[in-house]
Amino acid sequence: MGVFTRATASRSRTRTATLSGLAFLGASALVLTGCSSPGGGDGGDNERPEGDLTMKIGTLLPQTGQLAFLGPPEEAGVGLAVKEVNDADLGIEIDVTYGDSGDPDNKAFATTVPKLLGEGVSAIVGAASSGVTKLVIDEVTGAGVIQFSPANTSADFTTWDDNNLFWRTAPSDVLQGEVLGNLIAEDGNETLGIMYLNDSYGTGLTNFTKEAFENAGGEVVEEVSYNAGDTTFDAQISSLKAANPDAIALIAFEETKTIVPGLSGYPAEKMYFVDGNLADYSKDFPAGTLTGAKGTLPGLDTDELGDFTDRLQSFWQDEGNDELTDYSYAAESYDAVVLLALAALQAGSVEGADIAAELQSVSGGGDEKGEKCETFEDCAKLINDGTAIDFDGYSGPVTFDENGDPTEATIGIHQYKEDNTYERIN
Repeated sequence: MGVFTRATASRSRTRTATLSGLAFLGASALVLTGCSSPGGGDGGDNERPEGDLTMKIGTLLPQTGQLAFLGPPEEAGVGLAVKEVNDADLGIEIDVTYGDSGDPDNKAFATTVPKLLGEGVSAIVGAASSGVTKLVIDEVTGAGVIQFSPANTSADFTTWDDNNLFWRTAPSDVLQGEVLGNLIAEDGNETLGIMYLNDSYGTGLTNFTKEAFENAGGEVVEEVSYNAGDTTFDAQISSLKAANPDAIALIAFEETKTIVPGLSGYPAEKMYFVDGNLADYSKDFPAGTLTGAKGTLPGLDTDELGDFTDRLQSFWQDEGNDELTDYSYAAESYDAVVLLALAALQAGSVEGADIAAELQSVSGGGDEKGEKCETFEDCAKLINDGTAIDFDGYSGPVTFDENGDPTEATIGIHQYKEDNTYERIN
């Protein structure tokens, strides 16, 4: 543990095979072909119209469905950012409408997306699930509206034909898979069994994890999949146990609550989770069920977020909600809103295409390197003074490439304690 390395991602998916608890995608190492740049902004030289801007945004985040545990921290991140942008009173105000994405099974998104588009939003923050985004991205971006996900990690979106309107603050699974595969190998495991959800998220992350593990000298001895909506997993669990792997990776969502009891007798310290199922299971399993299990999750440690989590809790509870117990993708959601506001302010427009044209620039990913700033207020003041900016947020430096992907990201390694909650260990 504790190895610090630079991982690169390219269209050919050539990557290093070194474990990294803190891995960065180097912008200079990216191979970018076949895409026009959504950046192209002038870094703050636009003639901004007189008067303040009002930007309408909507959320497409999981209030129900398999990823409902991610809904509260993501909505809290959005809400706090909206409040702080509006409180700053620096030329832009945000009007937000919250909506449920659900999941591909309950299809709440089918009602939410048309409603938000009908309200004339400039951007939709979401979805959390890559599977949901695949079902709505063409509808959203085809309407000229930005879709900005704080949690989509499928590598497919890097080359999606999205009119340069899809952006994300979460890193591609190219990186998470590399970190996970190498973590499992570094822990001394020579064989691996994988159980995964058969959708774009599950299949992509499985492939990248398998490739990294095999490049590190390991062998994947069994791969079993299940479909969204499945409620029994006896056949898959039997296949995994029969293969007798040294370790098992569960690339799953809420179904984990059913899968884990079926693996009773398998050593918890040989089980590995991912961002889709790294959750608080203290109310779901007897104490000690997951002791020693590990998992990967994009984002900084809460200790590195300063007072962000305190502000988040205060805002969320002031809104009448229960205390947050999970901060997964809260920072990415917050940064998504701040970036949208800064790009709109720089563009002097709340049209989706105009905002998108400035997102790469305000993140520091354009040709002109702007002045570093870390809060909406500081960045907005620079923009209003005509200064190019480079926003670094709570999710990391961001620094978008020409595909709307962050080129720098952190993947944390976490381990479960006796009470079935987890803590970051790297």
